[in-house]
Amino acid sequence: MTTLVMSDEPSTVMKIFYRFCFCFRPKPKPVEEKRRLKVNDRTFNEKMKHANNYIKTSKYSLITFVPKNLFEQFRRLTNTYFLVLLVLQFIPQISSLSPWTTILPLVAVLLVTGVKDAVDDINRHSSDNDVNNRISKIVRNKKLEAEKWMNVKVGDIMRLENNNFVAADMLLLSSSEPNGLCYIETTDLDGETNLKARQALTETAELGDNLTSLTNFKAEVLCEPPNNRISEFEGRITIGSQTLPIENDQVLLRGCRLRNTKWCYGMVIFAGRDTKLMMNSGKTIFKSTSLDAFLNRLIVGIVFFLIALCTTAAVFCGFWEYSTGQHFTMYLPWDPTIIPVVTETGDKGERQISRDAALISALIFFSYLMLLNTLVPISLYVSVEIIRVLHSWFINWDVQMYYEEKDIVARARTTTLNDELGQVQYIFSDKTGTLTQNIMTFNKCSIDGKVYGDLTEEQAAQGKDLKPLDFSENKWSEPEFKFYDPQLLEDTKGSNEKVAEFWRLIALCHTIMPDRSSKELVYQAQSPDEGALVAAARNFGYVFKSRTPKSITIEVDGKEELYDLLCILDFDNVRKR
Repeated sequence: MTTLVMSDEPSTVMKIFYRFCFCFRPKPKPVEEKRRLKVNDRTFNEKMKHANNYIKTSKYSLITFVPKNLFEQFRRLTNTYFLVLLVLQFIPQISSLSPWTTILPLVAVLLVTGVKDAVDDINRHSSDNDVNNRISKIVRNKKLEAEKWMNVKVGDIMRLENNNFVAADMLLLSSSEPNGLCYIETTDLDGETNLKARQALTETAELGDNLTSLTNFKAEVLCEPPNNRISEFEGRITIGSQTLPIENDQVLLRGCRLRNTKWCYGMVIFAGRDTKLMMNSGKTIFKSTSLDAFLNRLIVGIVFFLIALCTTAAVFCGFWEYSTGQHFTMYLPWDPTIIPVVTETGDKGERQISRDAALISALIFFSYLMLLNTLVPISLYVSVEIIRVLHSWFINWDVQMYYEEKDIVARARTTTLNDELGQVQYIFSDKTGTLTQNIMTFNKCSIDGKVYGDLTEEQAAQGKDLKPLDFSENKWSEPEFKFYDPQLLEDTKGSNEKVAEFWRLIALCHTIMPDRSSKELVYQAQSPDEGALVAAARNFGYVFKSRTPKSITIEVDGKEELYDLLCILDFDNVRKR
């Protein structure tokens, strides 16, 4: 009796075969579960193979442009159809047309689209070069050294000046403001123009602007791997024997802009493609508009109709060839190298006839395909591309779309913009300010059951001639603020307790940041509602002056009042209010 034993271990031959098959396969990049880095230690950080700060948003290079662009263009069914047609036209047995009738229009379509894509990608390359070659200041050897953005490494300490853009995702170490506080603008991240506060850890805020202390600063950071969650961050920093937690309030993200802060220092945690901004942007992909999708469906229908016509003609040709056409081969013989012929002896002698009607029918099918190929309009795509370019120019030239207040003209950054704008059916908006200017003004209020701001009949009759109240006695008043009910101003100056409490609460309960970059006091409001209310309190004498993470300062009748900030009930996805 023979026992057959099966082994799970592959044989030597199979091992060699596996190695041969997979020798050219790229090694998968290991998944980063935790990011570990050391401050001011490039040698250690380079061993971790973290991404550098070079970014790339372009799609093509000089080598990959032709194959990659052609691959994307032949995803259009029309281009693929005419490519197949071109190949068939090089077969003389089935084509009666010159291949040039298809080559020229197809090349024209590919060239027009290719040039358009090349121009768009050149603009991306130019933008990438501008960003990668921006100059930043790196703390190195107890001095500040100029370094291009693309050469910034994880673990480096950078210095940012007021109005500078943040070059990479950084841990805030110190700033010019008390308690390591700094203000940032996150317009490029979330579209909000209001200022947000970030505060350094107390242990690192002591470093200040001392380059010697910053150069000698040693710490190890262990945090989450690169991800696209902008509003969340988890990690910890170990300074000597002390381990401290790091939250989103201590992190400056790439794309933010430093505001209302003379300077700050930060340590790079994520750079380049690992930053949260780039993780959210994704790769530049081929975008197909709804018009392109409609044309593809239209072309599919035309192609099926063309195939039906050619099939019908080929079937009838096969029947005719089998019953009648074979008797005409003595006058119009088929090429014997293509269609086999037989010799038949009859009353009139020997003659050669074709018996293979099916093969003749198949050849006729392709011949009709050549003759009727104009059913699929290749000129349609040429016309569409030209119209798209012209429409994008018209958008740029439209005088009615010019915004005079900010000197901004309309810019169509893609030639397919008009395709999508012309087919918008529904607009979903999170708030009315997305579609309007969202300008809020303080017109009326109710305090202790008494309504202020209602116009009398005499005031309403005056219309545009009605003069607003005079707030010139208040040095913080705004000329553009207008209010018409004198009773509210009288009750405010008369020390009415309820009115005073109303204005004091308005001046304190908000998330506005004061901008003191110029001599004037400017409010950066998260919403126009808050801006309008705090501006009204300011004009009536309750001026919001400044805030810190733990206090708010207002000015009433020329005297400053300091209030402790206990808690901010800000909007979030949990409270939904």
